Amino acid sequence: MVHSEVSTGMVRDPLGIPKSPSFHSGLDLASNLASAESVSAAMANGRGGVAGVVGGGAAPANPPPLRDSSREAGAALQDDALQGLGPNGLSGPNAKAASTAGRQLSLLLEAPPNEQEELFVQKIRQCCVLFDFASEPLSDLKCKEVKRAALSEMVDYVTTQKNVITPAIYPEVVNMFAVNLFRTLPPSQNPSGAEFDPEEDEPTLEAAWPHLQYVYEFFLRFLESPDFQPNHAKPYIDQKFVLQLLELFDSEDPRERDFLKTTLHRIYGKFLGLRAYIRKQINNIFYRFIYETERHNGIGELLEILGSIINGFALPLKEEHKVFLLKVLLPLHKAKQLSAYHAQLAYCIVQFLEKDASLTEPVIKSLLKFWPKTHAPKEVMFLNELEEILDVIEPGEFQKIMDPLFRQLAKCVSSPHFQVAERALYYWNNEYIMSLVGDNASEILPIMFPALYRNSKSHWNKTIHGLIYNALKLFMEMNQKLVDECTQQYKQERQREKERMKGREEAWQKVETQAKRNQVYIRGYAPVLSSNVNSNDILSPGADGDNEIDLDYVKENSEREVIKNRSTKPLLRRKSELPHDSYTVRALNDHKRADEYLPTPPDVNKC
Repeated sequence: MVHSEVSTGMVRDPLGIPKSPSFHSGLDLASNLASAESVSAAMANGRGGVAGVVGGGAAPANPPPLRDSSREAGAALQDDALQGLGPNGLSGPNAKAASTAGRQLSLLLEAPPNEQEELFVQKIRQCCVLFDFASEPLSDLKCKEVKRAALSEMVDYVTTQKNVITPAIYPEVVNMFAVNLFRTLPPSQNPSGAEFDPEEDEPTLEAAWPHLQYVYEFFLRFLESPDFQPNHAKPYIDQKFVLQLLELFDSEDPRERDFLKTTLHRIYGKFLGLRAYIRKQINNIFYRFIYETERHNGIGELLEILGSIINGFALPLKEEHKVFLLKVLLPLHKAKQLSAYHAQLAYCIVQFLEKDASLTEPVIKSLLKFWPKTHAPKEVMFLNELEEILDVIEPGEFQKIMDPLFRQLAKCVSSPHFQVAERALYYWNNEYIMSLVGDNASEILPIMFPALYRNSKSHWNKTIHGLIYNALKLFMEMNQKLVDECTQQYKQERQREKERMKGREEAWQKVETQAKRNQVYIRGYAPVLSSNVNSNDILSPGADGDNEIDLDYVKENSEREVIKNRSTKPLLRRKSELPHDSYTVRALNDHKRADEYLPTPPDVNKC
């Protein structure tokens, strides 16, 4: 075990991870403890490795022998170190410490058993050195390969060997993970532009993935190892560690989010004290996504984790879990990016309903509340989710929601978008749903029949015609008499509607006839009042105290204005004529327009 020359006791680094006396990042210790003499001596001897330089303090009395390849790598890097330029392009003590990252230490399995732990710590610290893959992808290729090989070797070592995770290893592994991964994510390539389509748009990939992949895999094997003891890791994997881990879920690289999903799930399973905190922080991410940003890359992965968590909830469900369903999961249906995570969201909803059937009514009513009005692809997603819910619904719960549910289905069947109508009619191919409909046909058929009968002839898509005939045939097989009654009721309602339309037409014809008899209307044109005419000249007090329009004066001036307008400007058709009111006429005459016609405003959105 390698110890640094620092005071005893637990301290915290800027990342918030508690440090033991042996818990230091390679660069921190190098900048404080390494000296130019120790670097030169270590490179000249071809040994000492990270323990003497990066780990701080004196080199071990019996350091593990290096292979020839390591001596050659050390000699190749000696000139750079002596010039003060390390593999990372740094200068000063940091560069001298970072230069040891290019040393290829001996293999763990080749070292004596009593030295393997020390060599393991050296390799972990060696992997704390970071490299630039974005701006200089071709720089430090040898050092990058050394780090990649060390990470790959440690993955195999933890996977195949037993009793290699000792108490001294925990802080080193957590620190190495934090140094490599806890970082500020780059801004989105398209923060305010078009919606990201996961099926067509290419995601932005992480440049340093050749190293990050092995760091994630090593940490996962570390958590899954039979030797892993959560009690030893509690001081290091704490709430702040989890919070920083959750922040990485906004990464645009789907490979990183997949590793994060598995890592967080393992932490949730092994650290019981962190479970409530993890759920709370996931809720906060969802709240921020729903009500503030509507932009987050990791909603699908977080929902996938929650689907597994919900599956393990004990019965009866706690009140906080029900609130989470109604206040967090269901409002996620409102977001524009629903297509990116809808499958995982529907799975979580169904898991809740399988746990507690009494939640069916509020869930379906919420779905109907958030039902899209003008977005057909989103409507199809809602129909898919609704069918999954109906597959697990109890007959008693079905009766509570069948009225509003089938009213919405009737609207979907009548949709001019054929995919919406087609998806709604596919419900009639579901045997369980048809059994529920058959038990309640007397309530459902009167709701659905008008939409089915009307669209069986009027819908533009022939495929819809066939599906509607199939649905009507199933209803006939259920209850022929009820179908005949619905047919008669529909025809009677249609007849009453025709009579109402006829009465409305007759009423408008009477209004039009009376309007033609009015002397104000001349040659089909309404009077055009001149802005020069004083309202006091037009209006005169009547016997009853109301103002009346002087029709002769209006007729004379309107004829004059019509002739004038014909010679100066093209005739404009008026869509409707309003009855004249004395106060309205006065207000119109007193009003002075800034422009004779309203100009079209510029399109600021450039649509």
